[in-house]
Amino acid sequence: MKKFGLIGYPLGHSFSEKYFTEKFKAENLENCVYELFPVQNLSDLPQLLAKEKHLCGLNVTIPHKIGVMYYLDEIDKDAQEIDAVNCIKVTHHHSVKSIFSGELCTLNPHKPKLVGYNTDAYGFEKSLKPLLETHHKKALILGNGGAARAVKFVLEKLKIDYKFVSRRPLKGMLNYNDLSEATLKEYRIIINTTPLGTFPDVENCPDIPYQYLTNKHLLYDLIYNPAETTFLKKGKEKEAKIKNGAEMLALQAEKSWEIWNK
Repeated sequence: MKKFGLIGYPLGHSFSEKYFTEKFKAENLENCVYELFPVQNLSDLPQLLAKEKHLCGLNVTIPHKIGVMYYLDEIDKDAQEIDAVNCIKVTHHHSVKSIFSGELCTLNPHKPKLVGYNTDAYGFEKSLKPLLETHHKKALILGNGGAARAVKFVLEKLKIDYKFVSRRPLKGMLNYNDLSEATLKEYRIIINTTPLGTFPDVENCPDIPYQYLTNKHLLYDLIYNPAETTFLKKGKEKEAKIKNGAEMLALQAEKSWEIWNK
Protein backbone atom coordinates (compact mmCIF):
# COMPACT_ATOMS: atom_id res chain seq x y z
CA MET A 1 0.00 0.00 0.00
CA LYS A 2 1.23 3.48 -0.93
CA LYS A 3 -0.43 6.33 0.90
CA PHE A 4 -0.42 10.02 -0.01
CA GLY A 5 -2.25 12.90 1.55
CA LEU A 6 -2.84 16.56 2.32
CA ILE A 7 -2.04 18.41 5.54
CA GLY A 8 -3.52 21.77 6.48
CA TYR A 9 -6.30 23.23 8.58
CA PRO A 10 -9.19 23.39 8.16
CA LEU A 11 -9.66 20.87 5.37
CA GLY A 12 -13.04 20.86 3.69
CA HIS A 13 -13.59 19.99 0.05
CA SER A 14 -10.17 19.07 -1.33
CA PHE A 15 -9.12 19.34 -4.96
CA SER A 16 -6.12 17.08 -4.30
CA GLU A 17 -8.14 14.28 -2.72
CA LYS A 18 -10.63 14.23 -5.60
CA TYR A 19 -7.91 14.57 -8.24
CA PHE A 20 -5.71 11.76 -6.98
CA THR A 21 -8.58 9.43 -6.12
CA GLU A 22 -9.84 9.76 -9.71
CA LYS A 23 -6.28 9.40 -11.06
CA PHE A 24 -5.65 6.20 -9.12
CA LYS A 25 -8.94 4.74 -10.34
CA ALA A 26 -8.36 5.73 -13.98
CA GLU A 27 -4.82 4.30 -13.98
CA ASN A 28 -5.73 1.13 -12.03
CA LEU A 29 -3.36 2.04 -9.20
CA GLU A 30 -5.18 -0.13 -6.69
CA ASN A 31 -2.31 -0.01 -4.20
CA CYS A 32 -2.46 3.81 -3.92
CA VAL A 33 -4.72 5.90 -1.69
CA TYR A 34 -4.97 9.64 -0.96
CA GLU A 35 -6.28 10.90 2.38
CA LEU A 36 -6.90 14.20 4.15
CA PHE A 37 -4.96 14.83 7.37
CA PRO A 38 -6.35 17.88 9.19
CA VAL A 39 -3.32 19.14 11.14
CA GLN A 40 -4.08 22.23 13.18
CA ASN A 41 -0.71 22.36 14.93
CA LEU A 42 2.44 21.36 13.08
CA SER A 43 3.82 19.97 16.33
CA ASP A 44 1.47 17.02 15.63
CA LEU A 45 3.22 16.20 12.34
CA PRO A 46 5.88 13.83 13.76
CA GLN A 47 3.13 11.82 15.46
CA LEU A 48 1.21 11.58 12.18
CA LEU A 49 4.31 10.39 10.34
CA ALA A 50 5.06 7.79 13.00
CA LYS A 51 1.51 6.46 12.73
CA GLU A 52 1.25 6.40 8.92
CA LYS A 53 3.87 3.79 8.02
CA HIS A 54 2.83 3.64 4.34
CA LEU A 55 2.95 7.39 3.72
CA CYS A 56 5.03 8.25 0.62
CA GLY A 57 4.12 11.85 -0.03
CA LEU A 58 2.23 14.86 1.29
CA ASN A 59 0.77 18.00 -0.18
CA VAL A 60 0.73 21.02 2.13
CA THR A 61 -1.91 23.76 2.17
CA ILE A 62 -2.95 26.77 4.28
CA PRO A 63 -1.66 27.62 6.84
CA HIS A 64 1.43 25.37 6.89
CA LYS A 65 3.36 26.06 3.66
CA ILE A 66 5.97 28.13 5.51
CA GLY A 67 6.02 26.59 9.00
CA VAL A 68 6.37 23.03 7.71
CA MET A 69 9.87 23.82 6.46
CA TYR A 70 11.21 23.55 10.01
CA TYR A 71 10.29 19.85 10.06
CA LEU A 72 12.09 18.89 6.84
CA ASP A 73 15.42 17.14 6.41
CA GLU A 74 16.09 18.69 3.00
CA ILE A 75 14.55 21.44 0.89
CA ASP A 76 14.76 21.69 -2.89
CA LYS A 77 16.68 24.70 -4.23
CA ASP A 78 13.63 26.42 -5.76
CA ALA A 79 11.56 25.84 -2.62
CA GLN A 80 14.37 27.37 -0.59
CA GLU A 81 14.32 30.46 -2.78
CA ILE A 82 10.53 30.67 -2.67
CA ASP A 83 10.66 30.06 1.10
CA ALA A 84 7.51 27.93 1.02
CA VAL A 85 6.80 24.21 0.56
CA ASN A 86 3.62 22.57 -0.70
CA CYS A 87 4.94 19.09 -1.53
CA ILE A 88 6.88 16.65 0.65
CA LYS A 89 8.47 13.39 -0.42
CA VAL A 90 8.47 10.88 2.45
CA THR A 91 11.09 8.12 2.41
CA HIS A 92 11.13 5.32 4.99
CA HIS A 93 14.15 3.17 5.90
CA HIS A 94 16.48 5.45 3.96
CA SER A 95 20.24 5.21 4.12
CA VAL A 96 23.03 7.79 4.28
CA LYS A 97 26.80 7.64 4.15
CA SER A 98 28.49 7.52 7.51
CA ILE A 99 30.82 10.48 8.06
CA PHE A 100 33.18 8.09 9.83
CA SER A 101 33.35 5.01 7.60
CA GLY A 102 31.95 6.35 4.33
CA GLU A 103 29.64 3.33 4.19
CA LEU A 104 25.85 3.40 3.85
CA CYS A 105 23.95 3.03 7.08
CA THR A 106 20.21 2.92 7.79
CA LEU A 107 18.81 5.80 9.80
CA ASN A 108 16.19 5.51 12.51
CA PRO A 109 13.38 3.49 10.83
CA HIS A 110 10.84 5.30 12.99
CA LYS A 111 11.81 8.69 11.56
CA PRO A 112 11.23 8.97 7.80
CA LYS A 113 13.23 11.37 5.67
CA LEU A 114 11.28 14.44 4.54
CA VAL A 115 12.29 16.43 1.45
CA GLY A 116 10.34 19.58 0.61
CA TYR A 117 9.48 20.99 -2.82
CA ASN A 118 7.32 23.75 -4.25
CA THR A 119 5.10 22.66 -7.12
CA ASP A 120 2.84 25.74 -6.87
CA ALA A 121 5.41 27.75 -8.83
CA TYR A 122 5.53 25.15 -11.60
CA GLY A 123 1.74 25.04 -11.90
CA PHE A 124 1.34 28.80 -11.80
CA GLU A 125 4.00 29.47 -14.43
CA LYS A 126 2.68 26.87 -16.87
CA SER A 127 -0.88 28.17 -16.59
CA LEU A 128 0.02 31.88 -16.65
CA LYS A 129 2.41 32.09 -19.61
CA PRO A 130 -0.17 31.41 -22.39
CA LEU A 131 -2.26 34.34 -21.12
CA LEU A 132 0.46 36.98 -21.18
CA GLU A 133 0.43 39.79 -23.74
CA THR A 134 2.95 42.53 -24.47
CA HIS A 135 1.19 45.05 -22.20
CA HIS A 136 1.30 42.69 -19.20
CA LYS A 137 4.48 44.11 -17.72
CA LYS A 138 3.55 44.72 -14.07
CA ALA A 139 1.50 42.74 -11.53
CA LEU A 140 -0.24 43.20 -8.20
CA ILE A 141 -0.07 40.19 -5.87
CA LEU A 142 -3.02 40.22 -3.47
CA GLY A 143 -1.91 38.58 -0.22
CA ASN A 144 1.53 37.66 1.10
CA GLY A 145 1.30 34.05 2.32
CA GLY A 146 2.97 30.88 1.05
CA ALA A 147 1.17 30.84 -2.30
CA ALA A 148 2.06 34.49 -2.87
CA ARG A 149 5.74 33.60 -2.49
CA ALA A 150 5.47 31.07 -5.32
CA VAL A 151 3.76 33.71 -7.49
CA LYS A 152 6.56 36.18 -6.70
CA PHE A 153 9.18 33.60 -7.72
CA VAL A 154 7.49 33.05 -11.10
CA LEU A 155 7.03 36.76 -11.82
CA GLU A 156 10.72 37.38 -11.12
CA LYS A 157 11.62 34.50 -13.43
CA LEU A 158 9.43 36.00 -16.17
CA LYS A 159 10.86 39.49 -15.51
CA ILE A 160 7.47 40.93 -14.60
CA ASP A 161 7.61 43.75 -12.01
CA TYR A 162 5.24 43.32 -9.07
CA LYS A 163 3.92 44.80 -5.85
CA PHE A 164 2.36 42.97 -2.92
CA VAL A 165 -0.99 44.24 -1.62
CA SER A 166 -1.98 43.37 1.93
CA ARG A 167 -4.41 44.41 4.65
CA ARG A 168 -1.39 44.47 6.97
CA PRO A 169 1.38 45.56 4.61
CA LEU A 170 5.03 45.14 5.46
CA LYS A 171 7.69 47.54 4.22
CA GLY A 172 7.53 47.98 0.45
CA MET A 173 4.00 46.58 0.16
CA LEU A 174 0.80 48.41 -0.72
CA ASN A 175 -2.36 48.65 1.35
CA TYR A 176 -5.68 48.12 -0.43
CA ASN A 177 -6.42 51.79 0.30
CA ASP A 178 -3.40 52.72 -1.84
CA LEU A 179 -4.94 51.30 -5.01
CA SER A 180 -6.08 54.02 -7.39
CA GLU A 181 -6.99 54.44 -11.05
CA ALA A 182 -3.36 55.29 -11.74
CA THR A 183 -2.20 52.13 -9.96
CA LEU A 184 -4.47 49.86 -11.99
CA LYS A 185 -3.48 51.61 -15.20
CA GLU A 186 0.15 50.75 -14.44
CA TYR A 187 -0.39 47.22 -13.08
CA ARG A 188 -2.34 45.22 -15.67
CA ILE A 189 -1.97 41.77 -14.01
CA ILE A 190 -3.80 41.21 -10.72
CA ILE A 191 -3.31 37.88 -8.92
CA ASN A 192 -5.45 36.87 -5.95
CA THR A 193 -3.56 34.55 -3.60
CA THR A 194 -5.92 35.13 -0.66
CA PRO A 195 -8.78 32.77 0.29
CA LEU A 196 -11.35 35.57 -0.15
CA GLY A 197 -14.24 34.25 -2.22
CA THR A 198 -13.66 30.54 -1.58
CA PHE A 199 -16.78 28.38 -1.20
CA PRO A 200 -18.98 28.78 0.81
CA ASP A 201 -18.13 32.49 1.26
CA VAL A 202 -18.60 33.11 -2.47
CA GLU A 203 -19.84 36.71 -2.23
CA ASN A 204 -16.59 37.92 -0.72
CA CYS A 205 -13.71 39.32 -2.79
CA PRO A 206 -10.53 41.38 -2.42
CA ASP A 207 -11.20 45.08 -1.92
CA ILE A 208 -9.73 46.57 -5.09
CA PRO A 209 -11.23 49.40 -7.24
CA TYR A 210 -12.86 47.17 -9.86
CA GLN A 211 -14.33 50.19 -11.66
CA TYR A 212 -10.88 50.93 -13.09
CA LEU A 213 -10.41 47.54 -14.73
CA THR A 214 -10.27 47.38 -18.55
CA ASN A 215 -9.96 44.81 -21.33
CA LYS A 216 -6.18 45.19 -20.97
CA HIS A 217 -6.21 43.59 -17.54
CA LEU A 218 -5.57 39.96 -16.63
CA LEU A 219 -7.15 38.71 -13.40
CA TYR A 220 -5.85 35.41 -12.06
CA ASP A 221 -7.45 33.82 -9.00
CA LEU A 222 -5.70 30.89 -7.31
CA ILE A 223 -9.12 29.80 -6.01
CA TYR A 224 -10.80 27.00 -7.98
CA ASN A 225 -14.06 26.61 -6.02
CA PRO A 226 -16.19 28.31 -7.21
CA ALA A 227 -14.88 28.23 -10.78
CA GLU A 228 -15.79 31.89 -11.20
CA THR A 229 -15.26 33.88 -8.02
CA THR A 230 -16.72 37.33 -7.41
CA PHE A 231 -13.21 38.68 -8.07
CA LEU A 232 -13.25 37.09 -11.53
CA LYS A 233 -16.86 38.03 -12.24
CA LYS A 234 -16.09 41.69 -11.58
CA GLY A 235 -13.14 41.47 -13.96
CA LYS A 236 -15.25 39.74 -16.60
CA GLU A 237 -17.80 42.56 -16.40
CA LYS A 238 -15.01 44.95 -17.42
CA GLU A 239 -13.94 42.61 -20.25
CA ALA A 240 -10.69 41.69 -18.50
CA LYS A 241 -9.08 38.32 -19.24
CA ILE A 242 -9.75 35.94 -16.33
CA LYS A 243 -8.31 32.64 -15.08
CA ASN A 244 -9.05 30.48 -12.04
CA GLY A 245 -6.71 28.14 -10.20
CA ALA A 246 -7.99 24.79 -11.48
CA GLU A 247 -5.32 24.26 -14.15
CA MET A 248 -2.57 25.39 -11.79
CA LEU A 249 -3.74 22.85 -9.21
CA ALA A 250 -3.84 20.03 -11.76
CA LEU A 251 -0.34 20.91 -12.97
CA GLN A 252 1.10 21.11 -9.46
CA ALA A 253 -0.60 17.81 -8.56
CA GLU A 254 1.04 16.03 -11.50
CA LYS A 255 4.38 17.58 -10.57
CA SER A 256 3.92 16.29 -7.01
CA TRP A 257 3.18 12.80 -8.36
CA GLU A 258 6.37 12.96 -10.45
CA ILE A 259 8.40 13.96 -7.36
CA TRP A 260 6.91 11.24 -5.17
CA ASN A 261 7.77 8.57 -7.72
CA LYS A 262 11.26 9.60 -8.79
